[in-house]
Amino acid sequence: MATSLAGNLKRVVGMPLVAVLFSFIFFFTIPSCVSQLTRLEHQVKDDGSLSLLVVGDWGRRGHFNQTIVASQMGRIGKELDIDFVISTGDNFYDDGLKGPHDPAFEESFTEVYTANSLQKPWYTVLGNHDYRGDAVAQLDPFLRKVDSRWLCLRSFMLDTEIATFFFVDTTPFVDKYYTEKSHTYDWRDVSPRRAYLANLLKDLENALRESSSRWKIVVGHHAIRSAGTHGDTEELIQHLLPILKANDVDLYVNGHDHCLEHISSHDSPIQYLTSGAGSKAWRGDTKKYDERVMKFFYDGQGFMSMQLTSTNVEVLFHDVLGEVLHRWKVSKDLHSSI
Repeated sequence: MATSLAGNLKRVVGMPLVAVLFSFIFFFTIPSCVSQLTRLEHQVKDDGSLSLLVVGDWGRRGHFNQTIVASQMGRIGKELDIDFVISTGDNFYDDGLKGPHDPAFEESFTEVYTANSLQKPWYTVLGNHDYRGDAVAQLDPFLRKVDSRWLCLRSFMLDTEIATFFFVDTTPFVDKYYTEKSHTYDWRDVSPRRAYLANLLKDLENALRESSSRWKIVVGHHAIRSAGTHGDTEELIQHLLPILKANDVDLYVNGHDHCLEHISSHDSPIQYLTSGAGSKAWRGDTKKYDERVMKFFYDGQGFMSMQLTSTNVEVLFHDVLGEVLHRWKVSKDLHSSI
């Protein structure tokens, strides 16, 4: 769809092509007859492949090596000719944005991720730190006028020809955020909580069930499985994980713990991938974990890259200098890793 529109959109006066395309993608979402999740589309390359980067927990106005990680993302992004970037949340520290005009948006995003290869759509979810500020501000269409790459929704699905990415708003699942006295959270449009979560889980289950994608990848801020300081998220294990298992999800991708990790599973093919090391990392702050499922853990800064075809997925974890620390491949037919 985007390719056929490109020739006409180039003739739009006074608006960059990427901004026009991105506005079209957002405002003309494709309705689904069953699922209520907002559905977006992104085309694969001409050869049928897809390449992307994943980064989380990054927005610190360039501090804590954020700019160095961003530079290496630009280098790897160019090598892979990436199609888009996924942000796993905690986009702006310490307490989200103050509003849609907060200069932190440009100081932590636009002015940091400047490489040409990163001038692609950024598909983004909210993290718990984002909820501590004006969470609605990050969803505001005004931000796309400031930087046309930005697309943040609470929950949505991104359809490609070979994979569907399901983005889930995980912060409202976590009980402790509703009882903390040291922080306040922006629960607008989320209350009443029980109804919000019930509808979200129903919509996600319907979307997963009706999807015929070769690859099903779910993205959320909080980990389901993690050896980082936060560890497993029990609320997601109880409410979200059974739906993922029942609907043949291949990967669950998250941030929250400021590390890079890959955990497999005893009882399903799901792989748990954490990319939450976009700036400040927590060196040495780890939990003991079952060595039979712990495939990789790194308590430093970095990001993740992913390359997909209709039959294969390859995931690479990169450190702050862009070096590959861990590589994992899987075939859809064999579902075995290397």
